[in-house]
Amino acid sequence: MHLDTQKIWSSVLTNINLSISQANFNTWFKDMALKEIKNNDTAVIAVPSEFVKKWILEKFNSLILKYLMAVVPEIRKIEYVVEKIDTSNFKIEKKPAKKTSGKSQNKSSEKKALSLDLSSKSSQTNLNPRYRFDNFVVGSFNEVAYAAAQAVIKREEVVYNPLLIYGSTGHGKTHLIQAVGNQIKSMDPSKKVFYITSERFYMDVIDFIGLKSNKTNNFKKKYRDYDVFIMDDIQFLTKKERTQEELFHLFNYLYDNDKQIILSSDVHPNQISDLEDRLKSRFNAGMIVDIQTPDFESRLEILKKKAKINNFEVSSDILEYIAGTITGNIRELEGILNNIYIQTEIKKRPLNLNEVRDIIKANYKKKQPIDYKKLVEIVSNYYNIDKDNIYKKTRKKEFVVPRQIIMYLLREDFKYSYPSIGEKLGGRDHTTVMHSCEKIKKCLEDKTEIAKDIEIIRRMF
Repeated sequence: MHLDTQKIWSSVLTNINLSISQANFNTWFKDMALKEIKNNDTAVIAVPSEFVKKWILEKFNSLILKYLMAVVPEIRKIEYVVEKIDTSNFKIEKKPAKKTSGKSQNKSSEKKALSLDLSSKSSQTNLNPRYRFDNFVVGSFNEVAYAAAQAVIKREEVVYNPLLIYGSTGHGKTHLIQAVGNQIKSMDPSKKVFYITSERFYMDVIDFIGLKSNKTNNFKKKYRDYDVFIMDDIQFLTKKERTQEELFHLFNYLYDNDKQIILSSDVHPNQISDLEDRLKSRFNAGMIVDIQTPDFESRLEILKKKAKINNFEVSSDILEYIAGTITGNIRELEGILNNIYIQTEIKKRPLNLNEVRDIIKANYKKKQPIDYKKLVEIVSNYYNIDKDNIYKKTRKKEFVVPRQIIMYLLREDFKYSYPSIGEKLGGRDHTTVMHSCEKIKKCLEDKTEIAKDIEIIRRMF
């Protein structure tokens, strides 16, 4: 039986993209490819270097094998070969459109495939051309970050420096900061724009440590030559002292020379552990905005736009079901849509709602109920209070607000019943719990400081 290695690898990458951070995916998987399936049970995967091979074996081998076996159950092992393969045009195989007799064909003769985040990067800017503003969905969850990004683009002088955008994984930070870079470059091709992940910067720092001074100077000159410097996922700088030092000096040079700096993080920089205070101070000197969790309408609009861009017809009931089931993570939304496309290609017909439910069930894990004691500990530590005060019958504000937040999160995120929450938190009546949850909901609607606290606490689960 002939096996289409490209389609198999597309399926594997789709699921890996759902399982790990975008920074990790971009760093390790973009230059890999499935070469062949040998002896019916061995997948031969090409990797670009011995360093990548070692890292993949240590960190991701079992994950890759899991998703390979999901597509080809006979596969039992993986062999990695060091070989540079051009993956710039890699995407899910295109599907010819059906011919219609007696009618003029206005549509393209090919149905555009849903592509993964593997399209060709600019060697000059390292930006992904797919990340543009015309395919970026703006909603209440990201409108402030979008406005700040537009301000950076439209004004000639440096307005916000740095511009730092933070939010949970999969909320669209990478898309937004790269869209800024792509827009600036298109408006003024002479501008030197460069995008890099913090992990790739770390690897560059490791490479130049110990080199001769002239090569070290070349490293410094390379990064200081840019007009717009964009770094993704700065939270990964934690505990990397030498990398933080190099970034500190680079930041100072760029800032002092009125070069635009754009950063992203999963959390507010003040919440990044083991990040030097001098870096936190510089990050806070600019504009810091967050991207919140997208609401249902925004999730649905994202799905519609993604499907339309790729000319993939999906019924409205299926899109609404996905938007209602996959909450919070844009990358998961796109990943599920990619999975549906792959299965549509394999079955050569549209999927029904039950089949979509099965795909989501197999690939998307909802949060499991958390031990309430663990949540009490997380919130108490966040507010720097003794956790015993959460259970006591005290009405001091410094204890009441954290207790109400715990009640709200136990109810909304982990589906504890009102009576159960009241019983666990000091034997309180269920009506007290209901009142507390409603009060926190109002804070979220009004976007108070408590709303920002909850966003950070949720990332600590």
